[in-house]
This record gives sequence, structure tokens and C-alpha cells, in this order.
Amino acid sequence: MTADVWLPIPPDEIEGLPEGPDYRFWDGGEDFPADPADCVFYAVPYMKPGGVGVRPMPLMRSVRVVQTLSAGTDHVEPGLEHLPAGVRLCNARGVHEASTAELALTLILASLRGIPDFVRAQDKGEWRGGFRPALADKNVLIVGYGSIGAAIEDRLVPFEVARVARVARSARTTERGPVHPLTDLPSLLPGADVVVLSTPLTGSTRHLVDADFLARMKDGALLVNVARGAVVDTEALLTEVQSGRVTAALDVTDPEPLPTGHPLWRAPGVLISPHVGGPTSAFLPRAKRLLVDQLHRFLNQEELGNVILVTGAESS
Repeated sequence: MTADVWLPIPPDEIEGLPEGPDYRFWDGGEDFPADPADCVFYAVPYMKPGGVGVRPMPLMRSVRVVQTLSAGTDHVEPGLEHLPAGVRLCNARGVHEASTAELALTLILASLRGIPDFVRAQDKGEWRGGFRPALADKNVLIVGYGSIGAAIEDRLVPFEVARVARVARSARTTERGPVHPLTDLPSLLPGADVVVLSTPLTGSTRHLVDADFLARMKDGALLVNVARGAVVDTEALLTEVQSGRVTAALDVTDPEPLPTGHPLWRAPGVLISPHVGGPTSAFLPRAKRLLVDQLHRFLNQEELGNVILVTGAESS
């Protein structure tokens, strides 16, 4: 039987790929590079419009691994129902931490220090001084304390923040301190000057940031979203930012892309970047290393890294 590996990066540009499989390059184009039924390892095209990565999955009768190059897997999960049992879905833990954490810090600093206002003033040739908040001495709450959340905290430390509180699905202890469960959010939100969202999009985190969540944030607090747009209830956020009570810096939105004329574009105190947390010069080297490592593990029948779920397995 032919054993094909589908890669979204040309195979001749990836050093160290193990010998054996037939490598097929597919980056989401209309035509498939080979029969999807022969694909045993599917690396999903990165940052493509909704549905592109799912398109070949109903035809992949031999696939054993679906590997995303994104931290989130929500964009391919609709295709899992078409796959045979035992397929391992793996995410790209280790690929996006540096880039996404950099952007989170960029959005925090730009929002607090008023960089968008300076850019608008520069466009008009106007000198506008003023007194702005600093990140120093602020209390920061990170909601979604996985590898990206930890990388964000790594970069917060040199900025002399007063305190970092950490929240994840369940409680645990780290070298830096406790990680609180999601159920502790109501008591943590009122003390946070900056709330950073870096949680996956799941059934329990969709619209996690709703009217009640936002109402618990302190006056003048900044919400930063480098997770997924649907973690935030857009209408609830609009109500709060239009009142001027809180501000927001969003790398992701719901809907996305944000349509021309959407009220978020002109909402006061809102800074928007177009989902650029991952695609930087740091992406390709880390993505290639991940693919090489995972393929060596797969072909040597070793345990894969970053397994999120296995199709046909009962959820715990």
C-alpha cells in the first residue's frame, strides 16, 4: 500500500525528513496532490480560510495522524467525524509560543501607552503629548495558562508587573505559583488591570467573556485576546468599550475577518491586529522541526507529542 504524507511546506525545504513515505505537498489548493485515501499522516495547511483543511478529510480512509501547525485545533475538528477510529489529532505546541507572546506584549504596551493615537497624530503631523498608564505595577490575569500563557508570563516579568494571576481549566501548581481553575474567575477579575486571553476555543470557553465576565472587570481594565475570537461575546464587548469603561486589544475577532463597517473597527479604546499572533519569521523553523520530530516518532512507532485527542476514544 502507498503510504503518503501530506505536508503544507514543500518537502525539499524541510531538512531531516525520514526516508520511506511518499511526501506530497498540499497547501490548500483546489487539486489534491494525490489520492487522499493513501494519506497516513496529514499536516493541515496553515492559516487558510475556514473549511479548506477539512476538505480532504472525509476521503482519508488510511490516515493515522492529523497534525495542525496551529495551537488551536477547532478549525479541523468538524472533519474528525469522517475519520476512522484511532486517528491522533496533534497541535503545534512549541511552534507559536514566542510569536504569540511577543504580540500579546506588543498589544498590551501599545494600548496602555497610546501608540495608536500617536500614529494617527503622526499621520496628521501633530505633536500630542500626554500622561499614559505604564505596564509596571499592574496586576495581570492570564486566562488560559498553557504553553503560550506561560510564555506570556515569561515576557511580563522584566516589566515589573505587580502580580500575575493564572487561570486554566483545572487547578495546578507551577514553579511561578498557583494556577487557578476557571471557576475562580469571578473572584480574580475585579483585581486585574490587564486580562489576557490565551485559552483554546472549546465548548466551555466559547463566549467565556460574556456580559457577566466583562462586568466583573475593573473600570479602566484592558482586555487582550490572542486566543480565538469566539472566546469573546462581541456584542457584550461592544457595549462595554462603547461606554468607555474598559478597553480592548484584539488579535482575533468574531466574526473573522472582521467585515468592513463593523462597529468594532471604530469602537473607542479598541486596538485590532488581523490575527497575526503566529505568522512571523519564527514560524517556519519551529514548524519544520515539529514536523520532522513527529514524523520520526510516527515511523518509528514511538509516542507522538502534542496529542489532543484520539478519534473513537471516549472523552474523560
